[in-house]
Amino acid sequence: MLFISNLYVKNFVWKFIKKIANLNLALFILGLIIFCCVIGTIIEQDQSYSYYQLNYPNYSLIMTFLGLDHIFHNWWFIVLLIFFNCSLLSCTVFTQFPTLKNARRWKFVYSINDLTYSNNIADQYLISGHSLANVVYSLVRLDFFVFCRNYAIYSYKGLYGRVSPIFVHISIIAILLGSVYSSLSSFVIQELIPCGETFHIKNTIHSGITSNLPSDLLFYVDDFYIDYNINGSIKQFFSSIFTYSNNKKSSKYYLTSVNKPIRMSSLTIYQTDWKVNAIRLNIGNSHMIQKQLISTSLNGRDCWLASYLINEKSKLFFVILNLDNKVLVSDFKGSILAEVVVGNSFYINNIPITVEEIIASTGLQIKSDPGIFFVYLGFFIMMVSTLTSYISYSQVWISTNFSGIKFSGCTNRAVLFFDTDIKSLHKIYAYYSTDIIYISNNYDLTLR
Repeated sequence: MLFISNLYVKNFVWKFIKKIANLNLALFILGLIIFCCVIGTIIEQDQSYSYYQLNYPNYSLIMTFLGLDHIFHNWWFIVLLIFFNCSLLSCTVFTQFPTLKNARRWKFVYSINDLTYSNNIADQYLISGHSLANVVYSLVRLDFFVFCRNYAIYSYKGLYGRVSPIFVHISIIAILLGSVYSSLSSFVIQELIPCGETFHIKNTIHSGITSNLPSDLLFYVDDFYIDYNINGSIKQFFSSIFTYSNNKKSSKYYLTSVNKPIRMSSLTIYQTDWKVNAIRLNIGNSHMIQKQLISTSLNGRDCWLASYLINEKSKLFFVILNLDNKVLVSDFKGSILAEVVVGNSFYINNIPITVEEIIASTGLQIKSDPGIFFVYLGFFIMMVSTLTSYISYSQVWISTNFSGIKFSGCTNRAVLFFDTDIKSLHKIYAYYSTDIIYISNNYDLTLR
C-alpha cells in the first residue's frame, strides 16, 4: 500500500513538473513579475512607515500589509521568481533538450520521397557522373557536418542556432536565481562618519535573512576633501579610509570618490554624501572649544555659520563658503574682520584665536551583494546566446540510385544564405567532377 502511495505521489509530481513547462503559464508568471517590478518602481522602496503615512495617507496601511514598501524583498515576490525558474527549468528539460537531441540525431534517407519534410524541401538532381566522395568534400568545404551510411548522406550545420534557446533559458534562470540570492544574502549599510573617527559596520538599511555582517572589520576615516572647479562648483569629493581586520593585525589604505567605489573582498564602499559639522578653535593658546556649524545661505550661496560670544556685547561669526581651508571672520554687524587659513591665528582684543580644524563628515554606503555575479553572468550568456540564435540550422539529405544523385535540403531561417550554400555546393562539386552535371533550377526554399 505504501509503495502504491509513493508511486502515486511520484506520478503526481512528474505530471506537475511537465505541466508547468507550459508556455502560456510561463508568460503569465512573467507578466506578474513585470507588473510587480512596475509597482516597485512607482512606489519608493525601503522607506520608513512615516514616509508612506505622509505620501500615501489613504493606502499606507494596505501598502505595508501587502509588503509594497519592500516588494523586491517580499516572500511572495521571491516565490514568483522561484516558480518562474521552475517553469523555465521544466521547459528546458522537457522541450529544449529533446529538440536539441533530435537536431543532433543522424537522419539518413535512402529515398527522398520518404522525407517527412516534403513541403519544406529544396530538391535538386545531379544526373550522370556522380561521385559521393566529391559530394562529401563539397559539403565539408561549406562547413557542414557530414555523416554517411551505405549510399545515403546526411549533413547539417548551424547547430549553435538550436542550442541558443537552451542558453537563453539558462541565462534567465541565472539572472532570477542571482536576484533571489541577492535578496536573501545582501545587505546595505549607510554611515556618516566624521574625519578622524573609527567605526564598525552597524547602521543597517537592508539585510537579507541569510546575510552575514563581517565582525572583524574596522574602518578609520583619515581625511575628507573636495576638488572645486574654477567657478567654485564642486568637481569631486574624496574620502581616504584605512581598513583593519583581525583585531588591527593587518591594515589597508583606500581612496574613494563618487563613481569610484572601493572594492574589497565581498564588500563595495561608495562615496555618497558629506556634511560640515563643526569648527574647532584654540582660544588664547589655553583652551580648545568646538562650535557647531549651521548650514545656511548668504546671497543665494550655500555656506556654514558658527558663532562665538566674546562678551555680552560682542560676538564673532565664522563663515565657511567651501572646504578650501579658508574661514571668514565677521562681527555681529556683518563686517569681515579677517580671512583665516586653517592652522593660522588672528587676534581679538590682543587674544590669539587659532582655527585648528574644520570637522567634516563623509557619507559612505557599504554594500555586499553576492548574487550580482550570477546576474551579470546571466546577462552575458543572454547577449551571446541571442546573437548565436540568429545562426541558421540547415540540413542536407543526399541519396543515390543508378541514374544519379538526388539532393534535398531545408533551413529554419535565412533562406537566401541557404540558397547561396546550394549554389556554392554545386560549383564546388562541378569543379571536382570530371563529367557534366545537370542541376535542375526548379526548386523551392521554405522555412522549417
